[in-house]
Amino acid sequence: MNVFNTKRLRIQPFETTELELIHQLFTNPFIRKFLWDDEVISREKCLEILAENNSLFEEKKFGLWKITEKNHNRVVGFVGLWYFFDESQPQLLYGLLPEFTGIGYAIEASEAVIDYAFHTLGFSYIDAACDQPNLASQKVAKGLGMKLLKEENIKGKSTLFFRMEIK
Repeated sequence: MNVFNTKRLRIQPFETTELELIHQLFTNPFIRKFLWDDEVISREKCLEILAENNSLFEEKKFGLWKITEKNHNRVVGFVGLWYFFDESQPQLLYGLLPEFTGIGYAIEASEAVIDYAFHTLGFSYIDAACDQPNLASQKVAKGLGMKLLKEENIKGKSTLFFRMEIK
């Protein structure tokens, strides 16, 4: 059912009833700085995202997963495959609450999703994009073994695109 267990984490799709949780994550100042260009998005927008997420899982077997610590059952962030920039294949994305950064959770969760994308969904590559100033996301992408593919100016912002190909 698209649920992954890693050494420290449980990774499972967001439920359509988790509006408050996804709104809290997406409006957290640390997460929204780059994910939403620091905009505080509305609950209505989060409801739309949850509905789209549900449809994606039903139709394509991917979307956004919440990341929970196994030992403490605390939600630490999210990871997913999501469409950006009108591309034909979804990109990897991740976001952690600040108190859970720097301990390898983003890489651990992303590796589970990448493995699923390659070995279950049949992807031959995975892309991830981040704003050029987002050094933490660049570190995660490089830590996953992704290579810098290109840099583009999108909506006036320098955006880096990373890629990993199946081995």
